[in-house]
Amino acid sequence: MFAHLSALLGGLVTAGWAGSVGFFIGPLVIWQMKKDTMPFVNDQAKEALNFAITVSLACLALLILTLVTLGVGALLAFPLMAIIGIAALVLVIMAAIKANEGVAYRYPFALRLVK
Repeated sequence: MFAHLSALLGGLVTAGWAGSVGFFIGPLVIWQMKKDTMPFVNDQAKEALNFAITVSLACLALLILTLVTLGVGALLAFPLMAIIGIAALVLVIMAAIKANEGVAYRYPFALRLVK
């Protein structure tokens, strides 16, 4: 549960100065600390980390779109970033609730980069 919520907390705390990097620091730290001792935490922390990386990559792609189009892409990028942010918030809360119940949660749109 903490791996999922740490992604949310990291995104909120560091949004002003580190952007989406803070979104995946929490799950990464929890995964590194508990991967060998707790199999369920290992699984869920990897899942949270993969989702955080996916969200960060999506936001980075939208930022690059905005920069490449000299700001015109912002008309598309900013509403999409808001939608991604709201969806991420909802999915992280759902994942934390499921993990608290002891049920393994799989994010629907996460790239499985960390295995």
